[in-house]
Amino acid sequence: MNEVSLVRLYVLRTMYFIVVVGLGLYLWPEVIADHRHWELMQGMASCMIAAFSLLCVVGLRYPLQMLPVLLWEIVWKTLWLFIVPLPQWLSGHVEDALKPSIFSVSLVALVYVAIPWRYVFAHYV
Repeated sequence: MNEVSLVRLYVLRTMYFIVVVGLGLYLWPEVIADHRHWELMQGMASCMIAAFSLLCVVGLRYPLQMLPVLLWEIVWKTLWLFIVPLPQWLSGHVEDALKPSIFSVSLVALVYVAIPWRYVFAHYV
């Protein structure tokens, strides 16, 4: 654990906290209180993101051990940005329905900043 500075650990914990609070306010009320029948993909995505938020709670206590969770977030969000909205933007027309998602997914840039990349390369690459 001496490989990552205390400041960097608190930056990581802050990132986990932002995810927990953000999804706690945005997603969990929908998951808990919504008793309607969900479409297949909406239900799957909501449950997957809810599980992600629960794992981020564990990350508050064990920030380095839960790094793979943040790496998973980086990978799927970056892939989505390159595969879905980027081609539309390059063609000159982005669907209006995508714009809110583009903004929220692009916040992954904060995760890129929070990750202790030297530690990641030393332990996972």
